Amino acid sequence: MKYLISLGVAAFVVLVIFFSSFALVGAGQRGVVLRFGAVSRVIDEGFNLKTPFIERVVRMDVKIKKNEVEASAASQDLQTVTTKVALNYHLDAARVGDLYKGVGLEYEVRIIDPAVQEAIKATTSRFSAEELITKRSDVKQEAKLMLSERLLKDGIIVDDLSFVNFDFSKSFNEAIESKVTAEQNALAAKNKLEQVKFEAQQQIETAKAQAESIKIQAQAVNAQGGADYVKLQAINKWDGKLPVSMPPNGTVPFIDLK
Repeated sequence: MKYLISLGVAAFVVLVIFFSSFALVGAGQRGVVLRFGAVSRVIDEGFNLKTPFIERVVRMDVKIKKNEVEASAASQDLQTVTTKVALNYHLDAARVGDLYKGVGLEYEVRIIDPAVQEAIKATTSRFSAEELITKRSDVKQEAKLMLSERLLKDGIIVDDLSFVNFDFSKSFNEAIESKVTAEQNALAAKNKLEQVKFEAQQQIETAKAQAESIKIQAQAVNAQGGADYVKLQAINKWDGKLPVSMPPNGTVPFIDLK
């Protein structure tokens, strides 16, 4: 009986030693090997050997991760700006050992979040509140460049950065709304004026065309005998009846007594 118990204990110890002799690192991860608590090396994903009871493995994700940070800053014209920043990043696989040695697994709280705050404050201070809206892509590029340089020192690589939204004070929002309304009204008035000018120009062109037509007709009449042609046209339209009454010194139409 004792023999069986001893055999069972020995088998258990062997199994423990066996399973403690290797480490599985998942896809998109790196394993930081700690020997008595100190970083000794970094192992790749897959099956890896390690020294039982002496070494342990901390797995660190090197895939792209998303981190959202609330940031508040002041614009160039001293308007308070609040924004939510969405950051996509991944760890430099070759430097995860140094990152763990420096800050452990809390690198988001201890490194990334403060760096985002710093980059947003520095970037927004270069733009007016209105430019933060109209030049959003420029603001994004400057913030991304500054943040990339800052985080790369710690082995963190920025893949993308975007502003989810910009929030301003109530008074500034009202001022922007009033400005937009004024600009829209001015544009509507300008369009109305252009329409009036267009219609007036059309009337002028129509009058010019009518005058030109009358001129051409008059020239054609003169070319065909002038006054005699007019009389002939009147005779052609006369119904043969003489007027009943005549004004003083009046003459009978179409009758020339000379």
